[in-house]
Formats: sequence, C-alpha cells, structure tokens
Amino acid sequence: MRKFLIDTDTASDDAVAMCMALRHPDIDVVGFTVVAGNVPLDQAVQNALYTVELCGATTPVYAGASEPLARDLETAQNVHGQDGMGDIGLDLQGRTPAEGWAPQFIVDTIRAYPGEITLVAIGPLTNVAIALLWAPDIAEKVDRVVIMGGTGEHGPGNVSPTAEFNFWVDPEAVRVVLRSGMPVELVGWDISTTSAVVTEQRRDELRALQSELADFSMDIQATLQAYAFEETRLDGPDFPDPIAVAHAIDPAPATSEFLGVDIAIGPDPMRGTLIVDHYGFAQMKPNATIVTHYPEDTFFAMLHDLLG
Repeated sequence: MRKFLIDTDTASDDAVAMCMALRHPDIDVVGFTVVAGNVPLDQAVQNALYTVELCGATTPVYAGASEPLARDLETAQNVHGQDGMGDIGLDLQGRTPAEGWAPQFIVDTIRAYPGEITLVAIGPLTNVAIALLWAPDIAEKVDRVVIMGGTGEHGPGNVSPTAEFNFWVDPEAVRVVLRSGMPVELVGWDISTTSAVVTEQRRDELRALQSELADFSMDIQATLQAYAFEETRLDGPDFPDPIAVAHAIDPAPATSEFLGVDIAIGPDPMRGTLIVDHYGFAQMKPNATIVTHYPEDTFFAMLHDLLG
C-alpha cells in the first residue's frame, strides 16, 4: 500500500478529500496534520477528528500551526461556515488529537519512510514550511508532494483577482516549499472550477448512492453552495481538495507541465499569486509540475467509487 500523509485545514471540501483517501483500498494514510486556514486551528482539528471517526478509521490527527509564518490568520468561514462544515449542527467538539506537533510528525514520518511518503497538502503550507526549515533533508526523502494551491493555468483567484486562498493565507510558507527542492505537483483552484464542480445533476448522482459518506459529503457543502452561486458564480460547490487527492491517488489521467514557479509575497492585490514562467521569459529553473487538466468524468467516477 502507498503511504499518504495529508496536511489539511479541515473544512467542507477537505473532509471529502479525507474520506476519499481513507476509503481507498491501496492507500495507507499514516496521519493527518492540521493547520489553521479555512477555520482556526482548534476547529480544524475537531473537523478532522470527526471525519476520521465517521470513516471508521483510527488514523492519528496532529495539531500544527495556528498562525501563518509572518502574518495574522485570515479564515474562510464566510465560505465554509463558522464551523467549516456548513453549519449544519454536527457535533464538532470534545475529541482529542494525537500527542505531538504536526511539523515534527511530518519530519519524523518522512525520515522513517524515505522515498515512500506522498505528502498531500490541501491547506496553507505553514506546517510543511516549518518542517522544511527544521529539517531541509526531508525535501529529498519524500516521494511526491501534491499541493492544492494557486491557479496554475487559468485564472482568476478565489480570494483576490489573482490569488487562491491557500497560497494567499501564507505566501511566505509557499515560497519556502517551492524553493526547497521538493518534488512539487500543483493542482490549482482552476482545475477544480473546470473539472470538479458539483452541479445539481452531480449532486443528485451522489445522493443516489444512498451512502452515509456521500450524504455527509453533500450536506456539509451548505454554505459553500450558497457562496458558489452568489460569489464565484459556479453551477454548484467545487471540490479543489478532493480533485487534488484524486491526482495524488492516480496522476495518470492528468495533463501537466514541468515549469518554473514562484509566489508573490505582496503587497495586495498581488499577495499569494502563483507566478508561472509558462514561456520562459524569466528564465526560471523548472521546479514544479503544474497540472493543467484533470478529466472531470475520471474525477467523479473515483468520487462515486470511494463514497459509495
């Protein structure tokens, strides 16, 4: 079985991504590390613990950074709800995470299984950056690093005209990761808006599975669905974190390019904008694989299979 370590700021789409990984028969999720982002850290930890419990798993959940490296935390509770899970009344309190700190767990795990860990980062990159600053050697010891962040091929952003939320929250952490030498694969928000929008038809198809996880995955999108209709003008909530996990599970269907990338630190409005040297004008050394397309039907077939 392939070993996944998933770093998350658990909200409604993160939880679906977690369910996918936990349900896949060929994936061993060795742990979840949690970072502040969509919601404050304590809430994100409780959401992760609830999701693991719902899946009938015992995977450890580790709390990590409660603030970005160099700036105040700004959450996305206006998008995912105050509890991050759609504000539908779930019991998201009282559970206890594993002992230990997330960045240390990342370091220890990659060192313990050199060349075996797929690190999947679906929140701000603060935990990963701290781990790299402590232990730069892990950059060469990890097998793959799949990151949901940025808009690599098609704009716009979802928190500013050009920036995606995860990269906007902690751009300093993004810079640490992109310059670390890790084998980075970026699945941007643009891939979600083109291939992972849960339209009314898609929602009905998932409900028709009549499974607890499928219903859970739809129920917790309540506030995200309203945000999609009113703000991003999509035909339903989109699933950036689940499609990133789909790519981590099966990268074969993806179209991608290996390019030089960097991050704009600021000031606004450029803060958190992913800079991609598509045509080589900046002569940036290629340092990341940019996913430019992931087939919609492939993604939803995987989603149905794992939630059904």
